[in-house]
Amino acid sequence: MAEINIRNVRKSYGRTQILHGVDLDFKSGEFVVILGPSGCGKSTLLRMIAGLEEISAGEISIDGTVVNDLEPRDRGCSMVFQNYALYPHMNVAANIGYALKVAGVPRAERDRRITETARIVGLEEMLDRKPAQLSGGQRQRVAMGRAIIREPKVFLFDEPLSNLDAKLRVQMRVEIRRLHKRLSATSVFVTHDQVEAMTLADKLIVMNKGHVEQVGTPLEIYHRPRTRFVGTFIGSPAMNFFDSTIAPGGNFVLLDGIQMAIDPALGRDNAGSTVSVGIRPEHCRLVKAGTANSVPATVDFVEELGSGRNVHVDIDGTIFAVGGDEAPFFETGATVGLQLPSEHIHLFSRDTGLRLDDAPALKHNTNQSTVAA
Repeated sequence: MAEINIRNVRKSYGRTQILHGVDLDFKSGEFVVILGPSGCGKSTLLRMIAGLEEISAGEISIDGTVVNDLEPRDRGCSMVFQNYALYPHMNVAANIGYALKVAGVPRAERDRRITETARIVGLEEMLDRKPAQLSGGQRQRVAMGRAIIREPKVFLFDEPLSNLDAKLRVQMRVEIRRLHKRLSATSVFVTHDQVEAMTLADKLIVMNKGHVEQVGTPLEIYHRPRTRFVGTFIGSPAMNFFDSTIAPGGNFVLLDGIQMAIDPALGRDNAGSTVSVGIRPEHCRLVKAGTANSVPATVDFVEELGSGRNVHVDIDGTIFAVGGDEAPFFETGATVGLQLPSEHIHLFSRDTGLRLDDAPALKHNTNQSTVAA
């Protein structure tokens, strides 16, 4: 196991800056997931840890040793790539054991470790097969076996599941998490898939445009997004948003002329501010049209999921998603009422996108009514 420390790391290609002063700490034995949209710099950061990209500025240390100028082979890392990167002319055994062969490990010891590694990744019966004879999931296991056999201090995963079908992705997520627990190594996993991030991570890092937006556990980030971007990016369907202004008294915002209650203490501190108001789909409520304290809305379309449904409703051109197991059924085109429970409302600065409070909204008034009269 190894601790990883990243201090003010920057990456530029000419005048184009990719990473803007990243500071992170990964504890020994943690499973860290770096999540973000394409082009946010997450894979670049991973490759800098591995030594496959030069560091423009800043410092990366692994297990207390600064590795900026160390060759990849001297950093104690093994990397699993998106495209597997297997040698097509070699069988599974030769692919798994190639690094040991290059290092001059004796044949008997090499064979022993290949057999043990194949058992760990479930490939004991496939050691004589070539990559072309394997499924996508089996090829990914070979790639993981090749990383494991080096007995690294750090495992680096660069979107390793993106080429697999949905069923295999679920299976491989379970296997990767199991493998991490068994080997007790420090793992850093890059993905743009929030389901992978939420299910795998001990620590989740959300990146956007070369900056770290938020660091925390998956549940911390889901329930208390630090920025509007994080609220939008984490969750499916995404968090609903509408723009409003906090009332002069600080006790409500308006949606389509209806007063929505907010935390009075938070409201007083930001009275008169223009804000983005967010609420997750599973916290919205659909009720019959005309129900007290509800906003009139029209059902735009319904997504049936089997275990539940997502109902998308239109309020004067603003679309709200309402989801979860308990979402009631309404026909497309139906007029309904939408309620936004005040204890689940999140407030963000419209100018900076930053969350206005350090705790969930309405922490002092969780029993007040859904909508102010």
